Amino acid sequence: MHISARLKHRLPFLKWPRPSRRLMHSELLAGLSVGLMVIPQGVAYATLAGMPLITGIYASLLPALLAVLFSASTRLSVGPTALTAMLVSASLNGMATPGSAQWVNLAVWLSLLSGLLQIVLGYARFGWLLNLVSAPVLMAFTQGAAVIIMTSQLPALLGLSQGWADWLHPGNWNLFSMAFGLTSLLVVLLAKRLKPAFPTVLVVVIGSAALSWMLGLEAQGVAIVGDLPQGLPQLYLPQGLAWETLKQLVLPALVITLVSFLETASSAKVDNERKGQHWDQDQDLIGQGLGKIASALSGAFPTSSSFSRSALNLYAGAQTGWATVFSVLVILLSLLFFTPVLHHVPQSVLSAIVMAAVLGLLKPKAFVRLLKINRVEGGISLLTFGITLASAPRIYWGVMTGVLLGLSHFLHTRLHPRIIEVGLHPDGSLRDRHLWNLPPLAPRLYALRMDAELDFAASSDFERAIADHLARHPDTNHVCLLAHPINGIDVTGVETFAQLHRQLANRGIKLHISGIKLPVETALHRAGELRAGPFLAMYRTDAETLQAIKELDPLPADMAAAAI
Repeated sequence: MHISARLKHRLPFLKWPRPSRRLMHSELLAGLSVGLMVIPQGVAYATLAGMPLITGIYASLLPALLAVLFSASTRLSVGPTALTAMLVSASLNGMATPGSAQWVNLAVWLSLLSGLLQIVLGYARFGWLLNLVSAPVLMAFTQGAAVIIMTSQLPALLGLSQGWADWLHPGNWNLFSMAFGLTSLLVVLLAKRLKPAFPTVLVVVIGSAALSWMLGLEAQGVAIVGDLPQGLPQLYLPQGLAWETLKQLVLPALVITLVSFLETASSAKVDNERKGQHWDQDQDLIGQGLGKIASALSGAFPTSSSFSRSALNLYAGAQTGWATVFSVLVILLSLLFFTPVLHHVPQSVLSAIVMAAVLGLLKPKAFVRLLKINRVEGGISLLTFGITLASAPRIYWGVMTGVLLGLSHFLHTRLHPRIIEVGLHPDGSLRDRHLWNLPPLAPRLYALRMDAELDFAASSDFERAIADHLARHPDTNHVCLLAHPINGIDVTGVETFAQLHRQLANRGIKLHISGIKLPVETALHRAGELRAGPFLAMYRTDAETLQAIKELDPLPADMAAAAI
């Protein structure tokens, strides 16, 4: 790769278009929309993560800027998200008191570990490892986490100051908090449906703050945001951790890496498809990792790409990373001058913002659809969902269980490939002979097709299928392998083929191979296993194979009837 091209690849902001009046106009509008939305969301998600509220805004500033400068997907909105915030809270539960200095230090370490892991994976071009989390597993885990998030936010939304313990004591309910929370939730949900680009969240926050101040709700026992520090975040250098404590953070950091980047993938794929370009997941890993490092050094928690804010960014007309630069400027001005506005916002309003964000993650019909498509994967998704709920607050066990179950299913599928005996269908295609009740292609011929690579995982079943047929039909004189679905072969596959070929030849059985692909043919040629002989015939196409098979001895009528 040319030096200039390599530099632009590692520094994607060098490829941004030069500012123009027309471009900056659309970028300014998009940046303003996202910036106004992320401020109240950040404060709400900080509550969810158990962090000081101001860290939600800190996590929206430098992390967003670094991520957009070094990511290939420049139109994503990086910052705090509900799912990542929930993972932080779940990971640190029992290790410290939420909001304490120790809790903040542990959250910073989670952000550092996760960010460093993403940077290493990106530079090593190991982005493909994230494919270990299948779509059904992520869907189920996301929905399980959404249920837990909503459950955790309901007490504050309903004004239950002591949590669910107040549910049976109506006298302890704060009706003002409940009214503000439920009204805010209703307004945000309606506006999301009717006017998605309108900064409803910001309007709700400012409106609730004004009403709270005028009604003197703080004096009436309503939990409010309170004072937030003004100014830029100070450099945060985390305190050292004991080895045992650090080991406890490794698994949560791994899960946060996986889940947060899969959140990014859901937005990045849409963005890159719209632009008609290939998604560079490795460079996005680097950019997202740098964003997490910046969040840690700001004293905040791990960040991710927000699907809702990224969608708003696109909807508002963002074309480049300049939109994120403008949104960062909006957040910067808010930190410098406008944090006092948030003082009187009721906590129930923040809960309403979180609830509105995660309600969209609940899609129970997805389970029904998945079960119709594939019962095994549907079952894995249901187990993932159930374990996520059952393991709360350690919800990361849900996604880890789903990953292990998904990999086990994948391995079982590879170890048991689909191998069928084929017959000629009336429409001229070769199909499963037993499924479609078709006669054999020729007398004393076993024609089979394996829909898998001939490797160490599939070799045993491949060999067993032929051996079982020969045991049931000892008069077989021909074996025909329709090899076009076999895309690759490894050393074990070559050895299996060689042994099978020798065994067939020793029994006087001729092996016919149809449509072998070049990589497989090359490997077998190098091993000297495709030498011409009386017990081996090769054909390039199925049509050529069928023509050769027709010249074999015809099957008597009574045998053909018995074979069906």
